Amino acid sequence: MTLDDYNSFCASLPHTTHVVQWGGAHVWKVGGKVFAIAGWSDGAGLAVTFKVSEMAFDILKEQPGLRPAPYLASRGMKWIQRQNGEAMDDEGLRDYIGESHRMIAAKLPKATRRELGLPA
Repeated sequence: MTLDDYNSFCASLPHTTHVVQWGGAHVWKVGGKVFAIAGWSDGAGLAVTFKVSEMAFDILKEQPGLRPAPYLASRGMKWIQRQNGEAMDDEGLRDYIGESHRMIAAKLPKATRRELGLPA
């Protein structure tokens, strides 16, 4: 997945905003809360970080090309970083980013969800 592909996909999700912060990372938010980050790569490819369920975290953290997200996972948060497509193709990545968006949106305050037109 290229950076343009990543940004286009995240922009297609409901009520998202984009900011470049934290040393050039492309950060996508819903209701002001982060659901996906592209950047922070140790290699030449695009690294994408996203929130997952506890069960997905336990499975994905052991897969090649995936790891617990730097900074976030060390603080007990269930975030995974895809460093390459070895164990997760771009379609799978889009699915996980979409689920991250849904999980973050679901935890927004009811008033915020109502204001954004998201399911309460």
